Amino acid sequence: MNEPGEIDGDGADARNTSAERGVFANRTLNLRGVPVVGYDMDYTLIHYDEAEWEGGVFEHSLKALVARGLPVGDFTFDPTQYTVGLAFDLELGNLLKATRFGYVVRSQHGNQILSFEQQRDAYSRTIVELSSPRFVFMNTLFELSRASLFCQLVAVFDDHHLPGIRSYTDVYRVIDEALAVAHQGGALKAAIVADKPRFVDLDPDMAATLQEQRAAGKKLVLITNSDWAYTREMMPYCFDRFIEGGDTWRSLFDVVIVSANKPSFFTETNPIYRVVDEEESLLLPHYGPLEQGHVYFGGNARLVEDSLELDGGQPLYVGDHLFGDVHVTKDVLSWRTALIARELETEIRDVIDFAENQRQLEALMAEKVRIDRQQARLRLRKQMGQGGPDASAELSKVTAAAARLDEKISPLARKAGEVGNPIWGPLMRAGNDKSLFARQVERYADVYTSRVSNLRAETPYAYLRAARGSLPHDVAGE
Repeated sequence: MNEPGEIDGDGADARNTSAERGVFANRTLNLRGVPVVGYDMDYTLIHYDEAEWEGGVFEHSLKALVARGLPVGDFTFDPTQYTVGLAFDLELGNLLKATRFGYVVRSQHGNQILSFEQQRDAYSRTIVELSSPRFVFMNTLFELSRASLFCQLVAVFDDHHLPGIRSYTDVYRVIDEALAVAHQGGALKAAIVADKPRFVDLDPDMAATLQEQRAAGKKLVLITNSDWAYTREMMPYCFDRFIEGGDTWRSLFDVVIVSANKPSFFTETNPIYRVVDEEESLLLPHYGPLEQGHVYFGGNARLVEDSLELDGGQPLYVGDHLFGDVHVTKDVLSWRTALIARELETEIRDVIDFAENQRQLEALMAEKVRIDRQQARLRLRKQMGQGGPDASAELSKVTAAAARLDEKISPLARKAGEVGNPIWGPLMRAGNDKSLFARQVERYADVYTSRVSNLRAETPYAYLRAARGSLPHDVAGE
């Protein structure tokens, strides 16, 4: 394989085109026609080691919970136990995975996965509706520490009287407050800034991706909820070393907006301030269009639209938060959207590794469909008194064959359910159906990919075409 920047046989740059680094389109997107690209920063332009980052959030949140007098000192954090796309049930205190239609396929209460019978009793008449205040969706990797804290505190709440906590909703609220302290208190970000190599996963192709977009005439805007003090420390570390010619990360962006307060940045007309002293983070109110090369605080998306002369084209916004970056942007502004989901890389590799097992499973399931149909017909014949003793014997024979087939299917189906995450399974699937996460991605993200630098292989002139959608009856014509 060519190294980045080498020229391949047809005279083009060799870019990373491995399956796990693909860009996947839900709706056709002509990148050539996109005049402005907005970028989130954390987990979008900057990737973190999730175990280190979320482990840090977990530890700082624990301190806040201990300060409240809660017995959480023995809590531990394992990021592999959770994944994005799950939902909190604030009524029953459970963590759930649901299909695109909201049917629960797996659930956990406290530290225990619910049995099939327990889950059936709890959710046979319940649909997970994200519009309901009962359910809270895990939109991003920032939620991993929340899930760990929630499950462990639910287990404690079930066995103990906890001060100020009377319900599972209170459990969630108390954790939310502790997480806010961890994220906003400054100690965590100070630790990250002080030890960047521990927390940050550098991507050498990220700067080149943005440089090529600028060379193609696109205006780039950084829109982050992080403050200026943190942004000015992290962006040089992640970008400047990969930019040739002495330029810095500031040369990549027409406008930088910090403390954007998304999602209200996209839905309201919040005031905007210009950072007039970048060393001291001093602010002055700003009026009129945004000016190139400046750093701004707050503001709103309408001002970005008015300032950057869209010429009839739609901006593209790229972020990792399914609601705050993608859902709201699409729903309110009708911008084009790209979701960054780093977890895809591991999942796609796992799917590739499982491919032979998947082919075996599909063949066995096709045989199961045939035998189930045969079994159903024989049962009907027997029930109607047709076929005599031979019908009973034949039914027994087919039933035994079905049991033997199930023994072959079970271990493969179990392995298929562990692809991506050993507990919750694939990010985009829930059993044979799409997951609730996949449904949100499908609905609100025009394209999705594991990292921004994957766009480099496509170039800023790419025409990203959506695959033809499949329907259950399509197999009839195969």
